[in-house]
Amino acid sequence: MSTDEPAVVDLEPVTTATIRATVAVADMVDFFDRAFATVARVVGEQGVTITGPAFSAYHDHPDETMDVEVGFPTDRPVAPADGVQPSSLPGGRVARVVHQGPYDELPDAWDRLSTWMDDRGLGFGMPFWEVYTTRPTPDTDPTTLRTELVLPVAG
Repeated sequence: MSTDEPAVVDLEPVTTATIRATVAVADMVDFFDRAFATVARVVGEQGVTITGPAFSAYHDHPDETMDVEVGFPTDRPVAPADGVQPSSLPGGRVARVVHQGPYDELPDAWDRLSTWMDDRGLGFGMPFWEVYTTRPTPDTDPTTLRTELVLPVAG
């Protein structure tokens, strides 16, 4: 269930620390767990500050494998270490919506956002990303997870 209506907004670019890899869909959860832990450790060791929630950015359309970048926004670039690289999320016009519910419902939320864009004649660009505004824990009720979905508006 999405908790708000999609909207087009302007975003500023965001400095990030990430790990990027091509990952089989079946291995995504393990990759996310390892990558988020490694990025958080490297950022902390360098005295860089995490300035917002975790995210994943996708550089191609979903298939059996995905070119995915996971990490955190930071107050300044990190020095490359242990696979962690400085990166950024682009600024500009985007369409976004907040989904509340389990992660396995995200494909339907993405379909809703892309249909909303199609209905308005808006093309979309790359990368697209998810911001995990609720930090999951082993005890988290999946129905309370909030994920912001972001699609850059092309053109």
